[in-house]
Amino acid sequence: MTSAPSREDAEDVAHTESLPLRRMNAPLAASAFPSNADALERSALVQAWAQGWALSRGVPAPHARGDHLRIDVGLPGHVTRYLLPHLDRDLLARLVSTQARSGTWLKICASPTEVAPLLPPGWRVHEPEFLMGTVLVDSDIPQVEGYRARIELALPLLRAELIAAAGEVAASGQAAVDGAFATFDQIVTADAHRRRGLGRAVMAALTRGARDRGARQGVLVATEAGAALYQALGWSMVSPVTAASLVESDPAAGALAAR
Repeated sequence: MTSAPSREDAEDVAHTESLPLRRMNAPLAASAFPSNADALERSALVQAWAQGWALSRGVPAPHARGDHLRIDVGLPGHVTRYLLPHLDRDLLARLVSTQARSGTWLKICASPTEVAPLLPPGWRVHEPEFLMGTVLVDSDIPQVEGYRARIELALPLLRAELIAAAGEVAASGQAAVDGAFATFDQIVTADAHRRRGLGRAVMAALTRGARDRGARQGVLVATEAGAALYQALGWSMVSPVTAASLVESDPAAGALAAR
């Protein structure tokens, strides 16, 4: 029996296998990177993450809409995603009152305690998430006894997997490279293989591959549990992120929603 995977990264895993990759707009550029990711302007990191997330999930490029971004995801339970680099109460009120429909998601750089009181009935606030960033530094990829690494390249995506002796995928993750930025996504370790350093090995492999292809700044959105791993690897907290979705009134349809 295969153990359920544990997810170091917060981002939703549903609906990705059948989606084709689509090329994005011109890659983002960055001429210089600070030693601490907190010094990088938050809006630039959110834009980089949005573009990388869309690349990773094979959905259309985000649309810049003034002070926020919109991604037309087009999936059951996850139709549209809005990303707000800062909590703008007036903007949020407009989005939830005039543009929201079932399957609308919000990702807001603010804490749940700030966002939740501003949402009308019908919205679900999910577990806390964190926007994180780092300057990518090459390092040796740890060799974990009993596992072999498999690296797949299908630009703009890099995928790293650690295969156990029995042949199952014990840990995996991917990174979308977009110019100078790499968005790390879907970092997963199966429960039966946890606490063996596999997450570190996956991150090291993706970091090396991203640097080899020109990326110098890493960005991701993590769960609370995943954030501890990334901080240990030198990643910096940039902002709390509140994820909220307008839930489907039909329970069967709601079960299809992405996290």
